[in-house]
Amino acid sequence: MILISPEADFCAGLALLQCCNRACAFQLSLSLFLCSFTTEDLFMLKKVLVIKLGTAVITDDEGKIDRSVIKKIAAQTATLTKTYHIVLVSSGAVGSGRPFFKKYKGTLAERKAAAAVGNPMLIQLYHKYFSAHGITVAQALCERHHFSNRKQFLQLKETFGEFWQNDILPVVNENDLVSNIELKFSDNDELATLMAIGFDADTLILCTSAGGLMDHEKNIIPAVPKIDSTVLGYVTKTKSSLGLGGMLSKLTSTRLATSLGIRVVICGLSGKDTLISALQGKSGTTFTARPSNLKARRKWLASGSVTIGGVYIDKGAAKALQSRKSLLTVGIRKVKGNFVAGEVIRLMDEEETIVGVAKAKLSGAEISKQIAHKNIIAAHADDIVIF
Repeated sequence: MILISPEADFCAGLALLQCCNRACAFQLSLSLFLCSFTTEDLFMLKKVLVIKLGTAVITDDEGKIDRSVIKKIAAQTATLTKTYHIVLVSSGAVGSGRPFFKKYKGTLAERKAAAAVGNPMLIQLYHKYFSAHGITVAQALCERHHFSNRKQFLQLKETFGEFWQNDILPVVNENDLVSNIELKFSDNDELATLMAIGFDADTLILCTSAGGLMDHEKNIIPAVPKIDSTVLGYVTKTKSSLGLGGMLSKLTSTRLATSLGIRVVICGLSGKDTLISALQGKSGTTFTARPSNLKARRKWLASGSVTIGGVYIDKGAAKALQSRKSLLTVGIRKVKGNFVAGEVIRLMDEEETIVGVAKAKLSGAEISKQIAHKNIIAAHADDIVIF
């Protein structure tokens, strides 16, 4: 038996009290430090990872949500939350709601109604399987105006910051029920890409039933440094029966994301730990991110503020824009769509390829009238982003 003197006992107690005080002081300092963070600071604590799940990936042969797949996604994502702030963009709402309609034909009204039925069912499944890992999920239904309006977009970022600060995982989908047909996202590949760019993500993972980009021999290409005509030549225009996208859509989104400094991985979900292995470059197809030093506002311009309008520019204008010059009306060949001054428009070259976006200084009607005139600025250099 060891005897401890009162003096030693007092000294030990005092040392413990001092240690506890230091620990409390440290915790208080840490709390104050974290509370002083802005949303931008919070994003810097962890890198952002956007994961998009296609309808064909999470449904079975009958078009019903495959619970085993959702369970697998939850387990892998739970592991990744230790390293990343995660945005989960999930399709599948229309597929979930479709069986409840007697004579479903896939009209726009039916798709909107099916999505309204399917969304709560889908989020309940995510809640069930993520809660097993101690993760709360939040449903975030987005529309294009959440990206096109700078103030609304910043509010969206602040909300997501609150999610991550409280260990909540946002599950994102388009708000199909009320989305304007002319301003709908083309598909969830586009929505996921806009999320990735707007949140300055490190990586965007697009999950597909194909498992990656395949060559003509149906072998998955492990890495693509640049999307060129050879890469596009591998693509067919087929889509799944339930989804809106396809590999061409994914490559279009990938080209935009990589041009703005975001690595993209197109992969499947078959096998063990596929999301983790995809991040390690061990499965799927990895598309190399190009260097980008664009500031947040210019990335926002490129991300989701694009309207249905645009202009076709000639080779001279395209070359000038690469040198960070303003767009003059004399370099515009044709105007597409009705847009007003201040809206963000697509810039397309003579081959009808989107080469960038710009905040229009003039309306579409005004530009059409001024096409033949020189020295009239259609978009200022500071409001142009070239991909």
